[in-house]
Amino acid sequence: MHFSGIPIDFVCARLSMAVVPDDLDLSDNNVLLGLDERCVRSLNGSRVTDEILRLVPSVPVFRLALRTIKLWARKRAIYSNIMGFLGGVAWAMLVARVCQMYPNACAASIVSRFFLIMYQWGWPRPVILKPTEDGPLPVRQWNPKLYPADKSHRMPIITPAYPSMCATHNVTDSTRDIMLNEFRRSSEIADRILMGTGQWEDLFQDSDFFDIYNHYLQIVASSYSAQTQLQWSGLVESKLRQLVSKLELVELLQIAHPYFKGIDKVHYCFPMQESWDVAHGNSIHAERTFVIEGPVNEQQHIDAMHFLTPEQKQLLQPIYTTTFYIGLKVKPISDDSPGPRKLNLVWPSTEFLKSARMWHKYDQQTMGITIKNIKGSMLPDELGRLKRQQNKIDSPLTIPTYQHT
Repeated sequence: MHFSGIPIDFVCARLSMAVVPDDLDLSDNNVLLGLDERCVRSLNGSRVTDEILRLVPSVPVFRLALRTIKLWARKRAIYSNIMGFLGGVAWAMLVARVCQMYPNACAASIVSRFFLIMYQWGWPRPVILKPTEDGPLPVRQWNPKLYPADKSHRMPIITPAYPSMCATHNVTDSTRDIMLNEFRRSSEIADRILMGTGQWEDLFQDSDFFDIYNHYLQIVASSYSAQTQLQWSGLVESKLRQLVSKLELVELLQIAHPYFKGIDKVHYCFPMQESWDVAHGNSIHAERTFVIEGPVNEQQHIDAMHFLTPEQKQLLQPIYTTTFYIGLKVKPISDDSPGPRKLNLVWPSTEFLKSARMWHKYDQQTMGITIKNIKGSMLPDELGRLKRQQNKIDSPLTIPTYQHT
């Protein structure tokens, strides 16, 4: 939901009490008694944020530093838990840990030290704000000594409220390496700022995601209504991390870099060819395509198309799309394989589509999903990237032209 244009996560929990008092203390672990797992997780959202504020030496310094880091993470396209990066709570815990390490530092000092500390942290050493505590519930807490699965977490950041959980289990090898590279880059910029040779604005430059790769995967989820698209695109987005994990198993791939968000649009098409084109990632008339950044008013869009006759407007069919991109970084050429190379992405792509279509609400008649490889030079101009020549590759690399639907 949105409030004054600001996205809000609205979570609910059902408490085991007849009346909820105005002075209810959520920090009391006994408030979790009698709750199912879903309600425990919902309630812990508030409990974790409250506990973080109790654990930092200066709340004003923490808040200002966190606002800065969250802005930086969005600008650098690494703010997304679902895509395998870090979400808001994880970034808050990292900033809180640095605040604990430097209790008398100002916000600018916290930010400037943040990047080097996180770059040199020694992952997968966990970030913990306080020792884990026992509680009244027979629930599992994060403990790699007891649970082998917890050892697989690449950047464990542990919530301070009982029961302690890992907030970053979605991180993959690729997204970890991308974040470490961003920490390194920003640490160097912070050093230049302290020496007087850099500017703070250098830290917040937009990500160059759409400039740095020669090859991308383009995934398009489509449907015929805004409500259906909200659910369908959300399901597809939740599966993208699995696709990234499978791409990491491809022999020639070094990094599979997911863009941190999908691009939502509504297209007003003349059936049937245009509908097919849009669902497969192709463009139609720009004046009949609208980027979605809030609630959609289809009639308002159609009324704005003064270049169409009333009869033509009656024929228009709205198609909603959400487009996701994954940048592909290929391993450097080795002396063992100097000749032509071929990158085969059929298996991870097929498995991804199969997984998405297994959704119990999937309807082949009203929902579509496609995935295809696309060269960096062929990306849509609307992505705002600079025109550039493709980097030359020392040894030919072939990605078979394919399009899964």
